[in-house]
Amino acid sequence: MADRTVAVLAGGLSHERDVSLRSGRRLSVALRAEGLTVEEWDTDAGLLERLRTQRPDAAIVALHGGEGENGAVQTVLEMLDVPFVGTSSQGCRRAWDKPTAKALVADAGFTTPDWVVLPHNTFRELGAQAVLDSMVETLGVPMILKPDQGGSALGAQVVKDAAEMPGAMVGCFAYGDTVLAEKFVSGVEVAVTVIEGDEGPEALPAVEIVPESGVYDYTARYTAGLTDFFTPARIPDDAAKAVSELAVAVHRQLGLRDISRTDAVVAEDGTVYFLAVNLSPGLTETSIVPVAIEAAGATLGSVFAGLVGRAIARKS
Repeated sequence: MADRTVAVLAGGLSHERDVSLRSGRRLSVALRAEGLTVEEWDTDAGLLERLRTQRPDAAIVALHGGEGENGAVQTVLEMLDVPFVGTSSQGCRRAWDKPTAKALVADAGFTTPDWVVLPHNTFRELGAQAVLDSMVETLGVPMILKPDQGGSALGAQVVKDAAEMPGAMVGCFAYGDTVLAEKFVSGVEVAVTVIEGDEGPEALPAVEIVPESGVYDYTARYTAGLTDFFTPARIPDDAAKAVSELAVAVHRQLGLRDISRTDAVVAEDGTVYFLAVNLSPGLTETSIVPVAIEAAGATLGSVFAGLVGRAIARKS
């Protein structure tokens, strides 16, 4: 692998640009330590020309949100026949849309919190207050509102009282035109990273997430010291087994590839609830995936160098 050139695609124009740049920088350093030649490329108007004229042996999509996770950049890489680490464009589209992912996971027999999905137009056409009242009647409070697409918990808010609904909806619609309203399930929040190897997808140790504020929002995710992580998660052995099985099943059910991270909650009665899956998880100094990789006795560079090898082999 020492003679391989890898292009790490980071940045972009989504709301998560800064986080993506941080992930890209950390990953690049880790890969260089493995002896790979690494170039960091922004996904701007010059990307296609670069891919054609400075064609790398492989690319890694370290983009968060927008075109980096909805399948757009993956489609470009597929059209240019550039090997890349990460999920195919079709798999991206399934995972990127949270209601679609939830429905597919539920169809596979797993539990996910009750939810409703409504576009902005519905509130204008049917009357905002009437629709909000119906949402509260259906899901109860507390509930969590989040954009149906996107990551890093941008626009997500926990509503503990019906009076908070209008303000929370405004904040949610600032990041998308459709809201996913979900019954809030209290319990132990965990994240499970799945890495593909020669034996197929394998779950790394579950990471328990304990934000200082009680809510794992954007600030808690990317500000050092505001969230504590425990790995392995402090949950019973049967729950740990269940969340690992869930993460691997989600990876397979949605047709994901190479790496994914499933977020879940273990309720007080032991029920495991699927929340969401991330196919381009953060790799920053405060992110979960590096914690899980370290807990598994590996390094960020060795894991991704292995995935680069798999991506190149797929094109051989």
